[in-house]
Amino acid sequence: MRILVVNPNTTRSMTEKAAEAARAVAGPGTEIIAATAQMGPVSIEGHYDGALALPGLLAEIRQAEDAGVQAAVIACFDDTGLDAARSLAGFPVLGLCESALVTAGFLAQRFTVVTTLERSRVLLENLSRHYGFGGRAKVRAADIPVLELEDPMSGALGKLRFQIELALEQDGAEAIVLGCAGMADLARSLQEEYGVPVIDGVSAAVKQAEALIAQRLTTSKRGSYATPLAKVYAGAMGAFAPGAV
Repeated sequence: MRILVVNPNTTRSMTEKAAEAARAVAGPGTEIIAATAQMGPVSIEGHYDGALALPGLLAEIRQAEDAGVQAAVIACFDDTGLDAARSLAGFPVLGLCESALVTAGFLAQRFTVVTTLERSRVLLENLSRHYGFGGRAKVRAADIPVLELEDPMSGALGKLRFQIELALEQDGAEAIVLGCAGMADLARSLQEEYGVPVIDGVSAAVKQAEALIAQRLTTSKRGSYATPLAKVYAGAMGAFAPGAV
């Protein structure tokens, strides 16, 4: 199996962290191919960053399909560009938020997503409701800019731990979901520390991608994820027009 893990922001160290988490859980016959968007923001913190990350993300998805990849994981917990990527690609595309929530739902009745900033909290609450988990999942923000997760001296881990403790004490959380790809390397140690399941979206998405490939399943092209209609895209978007070389 060949699975793309694509970081829709342009920070390569975050790509490497996500790829390491993916390879740690991938099966023996799975090759993880890591890619970083070549245009867009250095981190995705809110709707504006997410919108401007889409061209770079979709370019990587298209290149991966040409190279014979069998599935893709978008390594951003906002599920940036997920619907657009599913429309574009002929293989399964998974988002971290959806994959992590589904995994948490197998393990606990109530769980809390701990994410980075307040603006991301609202976005993830909306996604949680969209995916059908609004009644079971709460979302907390730890006031951590995404790139602080790359700096061991930033105090980010302490802020994350504080919110996890509040989730366990106040929310009645039975499991914790880490709401940022930049937290992927922390899941195992936090699970050991707190004694509850701690779900990393990268790991969850990779295992679900393997399952879809093994079952020879891919995204339906009937209806909402149908291949985009051929038409002209103006200006700088010309290269992204359906059918453009």
